[in-house]
Amino acid sequence: MWSFFARDPVKDFAYEILPDSPEKSGIWTLHRGKRKTSGDPVSVFVYEVAQGTEQQSQLAKAAFKRMKTLRHPNILAYVDGLETDKSLYVVTEQVTPLAVHLKTQAEKGGVGELEISWGLHQIVKALSFLVNDCHLLHNNLGIWAVFVDRAGEWKLGALDHVAPEQGDPSGVSLPGPKAVYPDMEKYDPPETPNSSGEKWTAEVWRLGCLIWEVFNGPLPRTSSLRSLGKIPKTLVPHYCELVGANPRARPNPARFLQNCRAPGGFLSNSFVESNLFLEEIQIKDPAEKQQFFQDLNDHLDSFPEDFCKHKVLPQLLTAFEFGNAGAVILTPLFKVGKFLSAEEYQQKIIPVIVKMFSSTDRAMRIRLLQQMEQFIQYLNEAAVNSQIFPHVVHGFTDTNPAIREQTVKSMLLLAPKLNETNLNQELMRHFARLQARDEQGPIRCNTTVCLGKIASYLNAGTRQRILISAFSRATKDPFPASRSAGVLGFAATHNYYSVTEIAARILPTLCAVTVDPDKGVREQAFKAIKSFLSKLETVSEDPSKLAEIEKDVGSSAQPAGAASSWAGWAVTGVSSLTSKLIRNNPGAEGGPASEGGGLTNASTPSTDGASAGRSSASMAVKKQSSDWSSSGWDADDSWSNEKEGQGQSSAGEEGWGNDWGEEETDVRPASKNLPLPEGVRLASEYNWEGGTGKGATQNDLFASVSQRSTSATTVRSQQGTNQEIQIQTHV
Repeated sequence: MWSFFARDPVKDFAYEILPDSPEKSGIWTLHRGKRKTSGDPVSVFVYEVAQGTEQQSQLAKAAFKRMKTLRHPNILAYVDGLETDKSLYVVTEQVTPLAVHLKTQAEKGGVGELEISWGLHQIVKALSFLVNDCHLLHNNLGIWAVFVDRAGEWKLGALDHVAPEQGDPSGVSLPGPKAVYPDMEKYDPPETPNSSGEKWTAEVWRLGCLIWEVFNGPLPRTSSLRSLGKIPKTLVPHYCELVGANPRARPNPARFLQNCRAPGGFLSNSFVESNLFLEEIQIKDPAEKQQFFQDLNDHLDSFPEDFCKHKVLPQLLTAFEFGNAGAVILTPLFKVGKFLSAEEYQQKIIPVIVKMFSSTDRAMRIRLLQQMEQFIQYLNEAAVNSQIFPHVVHGFTDTNPAIREQTVKSMLLLAPKLNETNLNQELMRHFARLQARDEQGPIRCNTTVCLGKIASYLNAGTRQRILISAFSRATKDPFPASRSAGVLGFAATHNYYSVTEIAARILPTLCAVTVDPDKGVREQAFKAIKSFLSKLETVSEDPSKLAEIEKDVGSSAQPAGAASSWAGWAVTGVSSLTSKLIRNNPGAEGGPASEGGGLTNASTPSTDGASAGRSSASMAVKKQSSDWSSSGWDADDSWSNEKEGQGQSSAGEEGWGNDWGEEETDVRPASKNLPLPEGVRLASEYNWEGGTGKGATQNDLFASVSQRSTSATTVRSQQGTNQEIQIQTHV
């Protein structure tokens, strides 16, 4: 029983002082600490009674009381405290003395004026609160009385000498700073304490001393205040008012704040405005919040890193979680995420991203896909396969071409993290459908490009069953870029084919492309043929090299290696198409995704004359292709059993084992008038055939001997030049 009364209250204290070097802060010693139960970081101010004088003990107890009763966002926040016969403990939010903070930042390149402007704004606001609202005098304002939290916010502390303007009603008076620290005399104003004038005039004089020390370092003597040093020009006139010899001319803290906030003033900038908005964000209208987050992205690069991490990020997460902010927060969210460590990113950003993928908001979905490169490395495979991929695949069947386009591109990043089923079955089924039935030529082309890039992640069985059929189909596409992508696909995946497949299936396909009407396609075909022929010649001359050449044919899935020489299409080939979704005026809505409303005739090869072209082309090559065409996919790899409303077809139509001309006649799904996300135009609005128009084919000998006749369709540019351009459609 007696042990209960003998317990040491310090041991039962809920906070632990960490064993590191403390900082001296007036009569207090500042330690880093943490909460024993949760580990939350705090700061602990400790005063040892035995080491102080009676006056210092009186000040420490007064400060302990003031800390518990004074609450303001710009005053150091009291968390907990403990008073014993031997010592006093005051626990606050985690902070660093301003002098230490400035020294640390100077080693990193110095503190920016934006950060200082907001810090001074906070200190002046706290001083105004004490003087005008509480009718208290701080009596100890200086650089030693200011602390900085994790977000870079400045807090007013050192409340040891705080006293009422008219004196303590109890008659107890606290000793002044000079009684404890004799060297504090240089911070006193020139007038006598009992001179006429407002009681707070000494407070604003010390505020001027604080401003001088922030920009110029420790104040050597009172007369140094006349030398402006590094004080910014926009602050100079207001600073001079603070340290004027006439106390009647010194402004009230609230008036000083108002003067500096005037247009062109030191406290009138985007950083201060953003902070003030964040302080009142809970009472702002949804429209104001949307506009703020849109503008915030342009300013984040100039804001301090700690401020972005500890103040902006929580507000962004709160806005998404409870404020229905939507896609507008994504860009600033990912920009702030760059400042986080991998562990912090996993904790704070990833749960939000996973939740965003389940959103039905199209604008959010397309922005997530566009910016996936910024967060893909933080996603683990389990989350990708179970929580993200099932939502992403809906984009393959979206009626909006821009979303289908971005979904295809995102597979380049997701493929390494997909499991066996999602990669080799589910994804390949969607790719087959897009390549066979999508009305947008660029999307069919990008599907082929993406397949070639992720081929190394597929298992050997899937590669052998799909690649040749898919690239062969691409070489018969009405869209020239798709045909070029098919040829380059063969070249980029050359190490996955046996010599038998090269001779019997690939070379016949490429030979048919050597008379393609498009010169660029022919050139790529000849290069590919030479490459494959060199392989066959090597084996013919030395059969012992067969094993070396075919070593990757049956290899398991592995990360893709860098392609060499001309096969490096990942940089310069058709893959450039994957970055050509044209974005203009991010704040505007796109046009309807219909042929009559928003599509230009750049996509006509896959619409108006596509079915007839595919039919005649397949008849021309049917006989030779029947010898090497694959037998097709398994039934479950097609879309025959899918119940999606758009583009249903049989396995024979969409499997990658059939000829292009045999897949369909004219069963393009009807486009629907649905708006595009903000700032995105249809992929088909871009003239993808840029260098293969009239000038490139007019004098081409091969174009005249091709088995495919050509007809010219004249269209007018929608962008206003009224200049007629010739688009070759293959019939």
